[in-house]
Amino acid sequence: MLDPGHELITHAGVHLDQETAAEYAALIRTRFHRYSATEYKAGQLLRNRIAVEWLLGTLNGQATVHLTDKTYFTVTRLVDLLIGEPTYAAGTSLALDLRPVARTLHRAGPVVFGTTRWRAFLDTFVEMMRHKRYRLIDGPWVAHFLQTLDGMRSERLDPLMQPLRDARPQLFHVLTELQDDRSPVPPPLEPLIPALFETARLWTADGSEITILHDEQSALTRHRVARVGELLKVVSPSPEPLRGMTMLDSRTDPRIQLADLLAGTARYLATAELRNRADPRLTALLRPYLAPTSLWSDQTSWQRMTGDLVFRQ
Repeated sequence: MLDPGHELITHAGVHLDQETAAEYAALIRTRFHRYSATEYKAGQLLRNRIAVEWLLGTLNGQATVHLTDKTYFTVTRLVDLLIGEPTYAAGTSLALDLRPVARTLHRAGPVVFGTTRWRAFLDTFVEMMRHKRYRLIDGPWVAHFLQTLDGMRSERLDPLMQPLRDARPQLFHVLTELQDDRSPVPPPLEPLIPALFETARLWTADGSEITILHDEQSALTRHRVARVGELLKVVSPSPEPLRGMTMLDSRTDPRIQLADLLAGTARYLATAELRNRADPRLTALLRPYLAPTSLWSDQTSWQRMTGDLVFRQ
């Protein structure tokens, strides 16, 4: 989650019938790659600039991409779980009240405490939420996080850090709720769920009803998908925007393969923008795909990627 060499997670959705998707996938394999592997991956595509340009030009209007800055996502989850409403709406564009707090901590934390210390603090939060025994409220990972949090003191950031320190009762409540897989609290560090909601929201904004075909993911249980469907009803003109979701093998379904290619390509290009090593032409080709509700904290790179698209995060 906090690997500095892999800053982003991308979630792509395509709107294609199986026949068209199979045609596109076959064209990519035969035209741009000498091997005809069953599953063609983004790493192979990215070795061929012409193939990247072809993919981005061909899927325009038929696909979307949601970007997640992993470190920023971690900070938003810290804030949402401790001082916000730790529901399925938290972390999505339906709940932005605490986003300024998370954004300030994300930007100022490394400056005030130093990058190494700030990252070590976030590591204690990640370990607490991901450790197999995190549900034990009196366990060592919880104690380690609370001890580290208590030591993160600075006059500049204390107005934001003190509410986190005072949130021990809510933290214990959240940890207790997470003991039930059908809890109203979503998996603490699973960016796929808010990304799935935002992607589906784009496709249902005009009142369309959709069925999602997704690659196999253990995080997307029936209960969690149902929660996403309930959230969509809040914002969609349709009374039943999400009809259901089917898990498919990415190796055998060309629609999933194309979504994977687009996601990998977008991650590479967005990372290049974040590191100021972007190719303006390829960035321009990516622009139509980007979800305006992507979880992105750097305003400068976001404006380069999207042009006039409103910066919401």
